[in-house]
Amino acid sequence: MAAYSKYLSVRQAVVAGAAACALLCLLRKRRRAAAKHGKKNEKPTLQNNEKEGKKERAVVDRVFVARICRILKIMVPRTFCKETGYLILIAVMLIVRTYCDIWMIQNGTVIESAIIGRSRKDFKKYLFNFIAAMPAISLVNNFLKYGLNELKLCFRVRLTKYLYEEYLQAYTYYKMGNLDNRIANPDQLLTQDVEKFCNSVVDLYSNLSKPFLDIVLYIFKLTNAIGAQGPATMMAYLIVSGFFLTRLRRPIGKMTIAEQKYEGEYRFVNSRLITNSEEIAFYNGNLREKQTIHKTFHKLVEHLHNFILFRFSMGFIDTIIAKYLATVVGYLVVSRPFLNLAHPRHQKSTHSELLEDYYQSGRMLLRMSQALGRIVLAGREMTRLAGFTARITELMQVLKDLNRGRYQRTMISQHEKDGDRTQTIPLIPGTGEIINTDNLIKFDHVPLATPNGDILIRDLNFEVRSGANVLICGPNGCGKSSLFRVLGELWPLFGGCLTKPERGKLFYVPQRPYMTLGTLRDQVIYPDTLEDQRKKGISDQVLKEYLDNVQLGQILEREGGWDSVQDWMDVLSGGEKQRMAMARLFYHKPQFAILDECTSAVSVDVEGYIYSHCRKVGITLFTVSHRKSLWKHHDFYLHMDGRGNYEFKKITEDTVEFGS
Repeated sequence: MAAYSKYLSVRQAVVAGAAACALLCLLRKRRRAAAKHGKKNEKPTLQNNEKEGKKERAVVDRVFVARICRILKIMVPRTFCKETGYLILIAVMLIVRTYCDIWMIQNGTVIESAIIGRSRKDFKKYLFNFIAAMPAISLVNNFLKYGLNELKLCFRVRLTKYLYEEYLQAYTYYKMGNLDNRIANPDQLLTQDVEKFCNSVVDLYSNLSKPFLDIVLYIFKLTNAIGAQGPATMMAYLIVSGFFLTRLRRPIGKMTIAEQKYEGEYRFVNSRLITNSEEIAFYNGNLREKQTIHKTFHKLVEHLHNFILFRFSMGFIDTIIAKYLATVVGYLVVSRPFLNLAHPRHQKSTHSELLEDYYQSGRMLLRMSQALGRIVLAGREMTRLAGFTARITELMQVLKDLNRGRYQRTMISQHEKDGDRTQTIPLIPGTGEIINTDNLIKFDHVPLATPNGDILIRDLNFEVRSGANVLICGPNGCGKSSLFRVLGELWPLFGGCLTKPERGKLFYVPQRPYMTLGTLRDQVIYPDTLEDQRKKGISDQVLKEYLDNVQLGQILEREGGWDSVQDWMDVLSGGEKQRMAMARLFYHKPQFAILDECTSAVSVDVEGYIYSHCRKVGITLFTVSHRKSLWKHHDFYLHMDGRGNYEFKKITEDTVEFGS
């Protein structure tokens, strides 16, 4: 038998050694593959991936504590609120559950003592006590789960509302995707990351508070049973092992950030395929898109493989240190008063008393060691939480900067672009002045530039008053759309003075109009609601007249009335959507309207009526079009040549019309 045991120990040692070697080889292989893959993909194919800002730290330190406290103030805004109530409920249930655990240990020990002592009376008594306590213990456990789930939902509601208040303030949602290049996938952050962050915070609260409470109560109980040295030894082990494992887990935060980044990129390429499915189908681009999706998915899978392998290796170490070694320390501590024959506690104890005392102390120490292990393992979740916290904090900071008019973007060097030119204007976003004045649009020494500093026109000067329509023309890329973005305050001013009406008195009608989710009425009055329409005193009959003006009156009967809900982007044809946008323009009656090729799918007679009606109701138009038929509806033209020059002149009988 001894020889057989020796053979077993040798065989186990060989197996363990082989497993360790295989693990090391696998880790090394993964690292080489990851390094090779990283070099291969140094230049990402997706433009979306290039939005790399300042890297956020994702470790558990003072910065992490400051960040989590800042976010907690948003999720728990007041001392007395619903979230505080759920926090108190969870804390109370955790305390009650701990006392239930202690009672079950004591009651279970007495039941086992009754079985060993063959006492039928005590066995029935304490077994009945256990049966009677089962409903209460079950209720406590489910109240705890209820509180945790409700708190997760409450935190998510608070944080989501706060972020969307910032995200949908003015044009921040536009600026994040078009001006700032720090956040690549805001939809990923606002949905999945917020949910995971809230779940992680609540789980950490439960996973830390319950073990801490267990440790405090079990220390109190064990101090009376085996002295203070045993619990003190366990606490010392907790501190040393926790510090050691925290250092090993540092990469988890960065890997969590990378995981969410790759998840966002994968979602982006899929949504991009859906958004541009028609164009891709015309190009027969399915194979190319499949390559792009597979490449993005492969990057995600490679990272997840590395993450799983890292968690596997960390789990191997975690289990040994936080579970098995903690149990070994527990055995060493609990055995001292029993193996020390001179210990005064058990000099006169009977075998039954020794057994009962050992069971009770041993189980309490086992629960304490398990609680210590959970705290040590909670460090792993805390490191993962640090990754989510870094991403949410970065989103909050970017939203705050954008709402203050600040953004970060890679700027074009004007010295490199200008070549031999010695004088260059300083490009500082937001240095221009905007003056809100009714019935006037005036550009006074305004440089027309893109957000990254690419100057299209160095010094733009012209003035337009209400009643004077302007036709804007020029080649692609000359700055026509850029002019409108500056007018709409989507892009910052890099200098000069812009005089214009308030935002609500300017209206933009694009070539591909946006159709909102909702009823037919919503398509005409967007972005107003039914309540806004009623406050303005505009009846449905007036809306019907707007549709008749653009020859869309039949659509009301065809689609089933004003309250009909359809997918209007698909239901309406291109020409119908453009005419619907013009009906929307008539409803809002702005001082100035920007028409960006918005009548390209409309017949010439309907187009002529639309322009005549706009002049009749006092809407001044800025039109981008290449149709010669529209020159007669305008008073001035602004021509950009695409080389930094422009011409703003009044249209006369001698003006040479160009276009098709």
